[in-house]
Amino acid sequence: MQVNTLILGAGAAGMMCAAHAGPSVLVIDHAKAPGEKIRISGGGRCNFTNMHTDPARFLGQNPHFHKSALSRYTQWDFLDLVDRYKIAWHEKTLGQLFCDDKATQIVDMLRTEMAQAGAQLWLQTSLVDLSHDGVLFTAQLERDGKRHSVTARNLVLATGGKSIPKMGATGLAYDIARQFGHQVTDTRPALVPLTFSDQRFAPISGVATPVIAEANGTAFEEALLFTHRGLSGPAVLQISSYWKEGDSISVNLLPGHDLVTALRSARQTHGKRNVTTALAEILPERLVTHLSAELALSGNVGDLSDRRIDELTNYLRNWTLIPTGSEGYRTAEVTLGGISTDRIDSKTMMSRDMPGLFMIGEAVDVTGWLGGFNFQWAWSSGVACGRAIAKRT
Repeated sequence: MQVNTLILGAGAAGMMCAAHAGPSVLVIDHAKAPGEKIRISGGGRCNFTNMHTDPARFLGQNPHFHKSALSRYTQWDFLDLVDRYKIAWHEKTLGQLFCDDKATQIVDMLRTEMAQAGAQLWLQTSLVDLSHDGVLFTAQLERDGKRHSVTARNLVLATGGKSIPKMGATGLAYDIARQFGHQVTDTRPALVPLTFSDQRFAPISGVATPVIAEANGTAFEEALLFTHRGLSGPAVLQISSYWKEGDSISVNLLPGHDLVTALRSARQTHGKRNVTTALAEILPERLVTHLSAELALSGNVGDLSDRRIDELTNYLRNWTLIPTGSEGYRTAEVTLGGISTDRIDSKTMMSRDMPGLFMIGEAVDVTGWLGGFNFQWAWSSGVACGRAIAKRT
């Protein structure tokens, strides 16, 4: 079988690419259904993009690489596509856009776009071998217990990263990239909960509170969630992309609160109130109880000196912790790092060394913040790649 383009991976980037890549496209995936990460994302409603998509909200060794694709297919372009399919959506905090109904609407939309473009989709199909003869790629595929040999002028790596291995995620794209001479940057789990070996927060598991969390100079003001194994919630998931083993994190438990003024005022008006009771008006009661030994919270508010009030405030504004590790790829939403962008054309997503080899989506060393940014990168890089292939054809 000969096709113009073989796309490995029927995820967000792969399907988007197939819809724009012109005639004679075959998309393969080992899963039973396409777009599985789309289906489970956003609690089943898919945080499909972000109103505030900006290149500064993406990480990678080359901070400029992703600018081209993001500027040529924007969040507004994808939103226009969603609207054309009459998929109802709503905006949550910080510009995050979700489907009103089910994430599978996005998958169905992409499948329709692929079908209209004439692309074929082979599911439950495995790549057994891959080679290049100087002109064409030859892939040995296994489907329904049978071997198929497929030759293609263009090969697109859209298999994603290592996150969520229970859904079949592997480092396949990295292996193929290396096979054809590309470097792969160090990879690690990103947008992932952080863990503590002593499970110190197990007693307050389920407690959530607004914070400003910071790691290595980058801070996010969102919610923090205490878990049996450590810390989660949007603020922690965000800083996990900037944290490495051995690093400390800083948590400001008092965003928007003037604790000094509050306690000095309470000292005058409610001097006999217990200190823990006063703090529980600002922080979750279970969290205050958990911190009471650490902060030596005892006595009444009236007994607090100005110096003691300052000490408590500084501690709660700069609560320093050293996580043991993270939940790993098992629960990580994305993979940080990936195929180095050094030898990839940012306008076409094609290899500078191997004509016809394209790399898109999470497989590439471009990682977005939490909140729909990684899907937007999938859409933008997929379209850039697809249009380049169509033009090349």
